[in-house]
Amino acid sequence: MRNVSLATLDGSARPVLPIATDYPPGHLLDWHEHRRAQLLYAATGTMLVETADGAWTVPGERAVLIPPRTQHRVRMLDVQTNSLYIEPAAVPWWPARCRAVDVPPLLRELLRAAADLGRSGTEPPGLTDDGDVRAEALLALILIELERVREAPLHLPIPAAPPFAGLCRAYIATPDVAVTNAEWADAANVAERTLSRDFRAATGMSPGAWRARARLLAAIPLLQHQPVAKVSGALGYASPAAFSYAFTSAFGAPPSTLRENQSRAR
Repeated sequence: MRNVSLATLDGSARPVLPIATDYPPGHLLDWHEHRRAQLLYAATGTMLVETADGAWTVPGERAVLIPPRTQHRVRMLDVQTNSLYIEPAAVPWWPARCRAVDVPPLLRELLRAAADLGRSGTEPPGLTDDGDVRAEALLALILIELERVREAPLHLPIPAAPPFAGLCRAYIATPDVAVTNAEWADAANVAERTLSRDFRAATGMSPGAWRARARLLAAIPLLQHQPVAKVSGALGYASPAAFSYAFTSAFGAPPSTLRENQSRAR
């Protein structure tokens, strides 16, 4: 089913509801939650997903597993999604916190096929003819494959409490290589040593390492439209080679793979 509201289908007895949606560039799905577990898969574009305790920058052909009743917001950067909304009882193994995952080729094609299920566009597929047997088998196989997916290193922890929560969310919105620990300490009204100690306790990272990772994640949507040299310069790296090394070390793949994946998705 494509471009159908979840609200019109959520009462269905079906344990899995596949819904594909096309979003305009920059579209914001503000804070909300779902009764069902959600697989939010970006077929194209980049999704910026936030919860109370973390942020994920999710390029095309990756997904986020969102637990039921988890408040989240998503900014869609030229995104087409193939989502699944799943009754919690059908996925007892679902993570308790959001998790970004890689989507292997088989699962990618299954999600694409699931998006075309349903005939009227307003009802989930029925259970009465041969075509519906295929639908049941398709959705059952998707759940089997979902249980096998691997986590993708696209997460950035966000402290839950002020003042660090506000500093981190502001930095994600406008990452700036020139920002220093001294500036953050002044904004938080604490000593630099206190900032470093408390920030590491809240996130497991030093403030400088956190900001460096935030800039690398910010590179993901930029790389889909700009060359590596331009992105590396904008993020304060001395050379494209230095940026490529840092990016590959953080995410397990070179920056060039993002453009290759985007071209294949389109």
